[in-house]
Amino acid sequence: MILTNWHIGRDILTRQEEQGWGAKIIDRLAMDLRRAYPDMTGLSPRNLKYMRAFAEAWPEEPIVQQAAAQIPWFHNCILLDKVKDQKERAWYIGKTIENGWSRAVLVHWIESDLYQRQGKARTNFEKTLPPLQSDLARETLKDPYNFEFLTLAADAEERALQKGLLEHIQQFLIELGAGFAFVGQQYRLEVGDEDFFIDLLFYHLKLRCYIVIDLKTTGFKPEYAGKMNFYLLAVDDQLRHADDKPSIGIVLCKAKNQVVAEYALRDLAKPVGVSSYVTKLVESLPPSLRGSLPSPEELEAELKKDGDGK
Repeated sequence: MILTNWHIGRDILTRQEEQGWGAKIIDRLAMDLRRAYPDMTGLSPRNLKYMRAFAEAWPEEPIVQQAAAQIPWFHNCILLDKVKDQKERAWYIGKTIENGWSRAVLVHWIESDLYQRQGKARTNFEKTLPPLQSDLARETLKDPYNFEFLTLAADAEERALQKGLLEHIQQFLIELGAGFAFVGQQYRLEVGDEDFFIDLLFYHLKLRCYIVIDLKTTGFKPEYAGKMNFYLLAVDDQLRHADDKPSIGIVLCKAKNQVVAEYALRDLAKPVGVSSYVTKLVESLPPSLRGSLPSPEELEAELKKDGDGK
């Protein structure tokens, strides 16, 4: 069907270029085609215009067969509407084929600018992982991560960020990407008779390794890399199975200086990535107003009274 649409679009495009067909000819063509093929769907003027745009976007049939024909027609229509760069469009097609994205998921990733964020974290993977593992790990990380399903105060502490992510675990896992399996929060490690706690621990099913996430509500600092290196050493010693790949660390910060992050990671022994994140921010109430406004529970009680007509 998609190749048929491409051929129709190519014919329209060719006739418009060679014979000077105007835009209105598409409306007349839609009527003619519906009369000739009454049982065939998808012959509206709007869809014919998509076919023309489709043929214009992908002028070579082999490319259509190898890529665009492997995803549903309306996925292609979404890409025509929302993505203008051919390389970026081809990237989204590849990811849709790889992950089986629905239309809604495809729209979500386009609107959250996944193409620009994927693989953009600052890492030392090339020096600490084998080539194939390094490439896959680098493409797994994003920068920045989009946590706009959270609303946090500008001065929120790390436990508030962690609590919010776990309360929205489904959205959090979607944003992390395919393959992340949640293992635990504040995961306890015992080293030298002392207890240490990992903010968030995951296992990645494609990378076949543990992923340690350290959450920070400040900008990146060099000492965060050393702390993560320590966690990864402990996880590899205590949790890693013989068949697992080396564990990977992600330091998630409110912001980062690229040069500082590069220096901090350069000679680190373990594979670590540094990414930033964005959330919805609310301003904290000034101290003079704290306690003077009704709580959410009090507001809810008042609304219930109004609903009862009291």
